[in-house]
Amino acid sequence: MEMNTNALRQLWQQEEAAAFEGWDFSRLIGRWQESALPWDYRSLVLEALTPQARLLDMGTGGGEFLLTLGHPPRLTSVTEGYPPNLALCRRRLAPLGITVCRAGEDDALPFGDSAFDLIINRHDSFDPAEVYRCLRPGGQFITQQVGACNNRSLSMRLIEGYTSPYPHHTLAENVRLLRQAGFTIIQSQEEYPPLRFLDVSAIVYYAKIIEWEFPGFSVDAFFDRLLALQADIQRDGWVETKEHRFVISCRKPLNG
Repeated sequence: MEMNTNALRQLWQQEEAAAFEGWDFSRLIGRWQESALPWDYRSLVLEALTPQARLLDMGTGGGEFLLTLGHPPRLTSVTEGYPPNLALCRRRLAPLGITVCRAGEDDALPFGDSAFDLIINRHDSFDPAEVYRCLRPGGQFITQQVGACNNRSLSMRLIEGYTSPYPHHTLAENVRLLRQAGFTIIQSQEEYPPLRFLDVSAIVYYAKIIEWEFPGFSVDAFFDRLLALQADIQRDGWVETKEHRFVISCRKPLNG
């Protein structure tokens, strides 16, 4: 089937201009196929979360995941560094009684020593020594991270000469750093699940948001490469890449 390139350009430009708020990818439902991970981050958190635990969610986005936990707001704090998401947290979470703090540098969390029983972190950066400081002795840290190889094949197709901005962000290196900070590792696992995009507009939307994996991306600048992806989808029904995820659960020793 011949491609109408002018119509595609207009379609993709509309997708490029679409709004994005919080950390909500619901716009891509039905337009991509994610593979299940062998672990369930939410279940890991709920297993560790007692009703009276003082909880910190680092890099909460818009609080989408946090609110599914149903934890008492008076015992819940969040950090967020992206200004639009921080404003959303102040509108959405603060009125509930959740403490909302602007995230600054990773090594300077705005909390006292031993402030929390459980710290969780889904896809946000962290400093192991600072997390350790903010946990009470016996407290737990659970994090799921996006690794250095995430979507590398797709990034390389769009961005000539692409290299990962965080080449050392792997399970092994993070386990080493957490142990160095004093943590005892409870669980660690790494996975590279396939991800399929079913239309190029979905790739455009995703690439616009995940700018560190697609530096300098725009529809106009990368139009010919997007057309090549369109040809793949017309032939195969999808464009496949691989995600990179790892999860770590660790504990601060009682004598820490």
